[in-house]
Amino acid sequence: MGDMTKTKKQRDPRLDFFRGVAMLIIFLAHVPWNPWANYIPARFGFSDGAEMFVFCSGFAAAIAFGGTYQRAGFGLGTLRIGYRIWQIYIAHIAMFFFIAMLTVAGTKFFGDADYVTKLNLSIFFDNAADLMIGLFTLTYVPNFFDILPMYMVALAMVPALMVLARIHPLLAVAGSVAVYVANWVFDGGLPAEPWSDREWFFNPFGWQLIFFTGFALSIGWIKAPTPTRALTIAAIVFVVAAIPLAHWPIWREFSLLAAWHADLKPWAAKTDYGILRWVHFMALAYLAVTFLKGREHLLRARIVQPIITVGQQALPVFLLSMFMAQAT
Repeated sequence: MGDMTKTKKQRDPRLDFFRGVAMLIIFLAHVPWNPWANYIPARFGFSDGAEMFVFCSGFAAAIAFGGTYQRAGFGLGTLRIGYRIWQIYIAHIAMFFFIAMLTVAGTKFFGDADYVTKLNLSIFFDNAADLMIGLFTLTYVPNFFDILPMYMVALAMVPALMVLARIHPLLAVAGSVAVYVANWVFDGGLPAEPWSDREWFFNPFGWQLIFFTGFALSIGWIKAPTPTRALTIAAIVFVVAAIPLAHWPIWREFSLLAAWHADLKPWAAKTDYGILRWVHFMALAYLAVTFLKGREHLLRARIVQPIITVGQQALPVFLLSMFMAQAT
């Protein structure tokens, strides 16, 4: 994790590889009626492809913007962050309208199903005049369109944490943890629609924890633990123990496991980002990095290059995958 950063002369393939894998998992998870979705990581543990995407996004953000802050100063670094947020905002709006158009076209030309209703967009078309403002102000964020708004808020927090890092790097880390804890204590969240209490499915004040974990490891605020036999065994035990508690065909067959699953559910909540999700992902990340240590050349093989290329173009690939997921 912490030793992913390389010089520009030799780009470390692990970041792009895992971003590419995350794109594939997210695509499979969003294809309707897709039997392969039964085998994505979310079915066998507390974390899923979203963690991989957000962690890698934080790691990449530190590479992309951290150097600007250090070389060109706070002002230019913040301007670059603002420009990136603007790019993602435009991508979010464009993705919504392209997919909305696709659902209308699918319903009109393939009348076997009402695709508008299936994606829960009927209310938008029935109240477009009112919800258009909500769409552009991010106070109307339908499910399926919620990960990019979360990413924008996480990026918007970068300048504040960079200020804290000037005092001490661990103060920036503490700032992210404080936001996470405050979100749970005060039940934070942002409104997803004006007619109900529903919040953004990806609560940015919870999910920023995994984003800034990647950011902090990349920029050097914290260091990844040195691989040890004890820590490796602990990570394996935790990951394996999570399988029967997360895989519903298993826990539903045993009343004790079902009870444990129910007790742990708040700690594995996706919206507010339960801490078990963070621990599970970090255990997986630790095992992946430990396994690949000294074997990075495996990710330079020709067969892996398509995944690397996908990871290098994460945003456009993400937009395309969301469109293709509904087009299939």
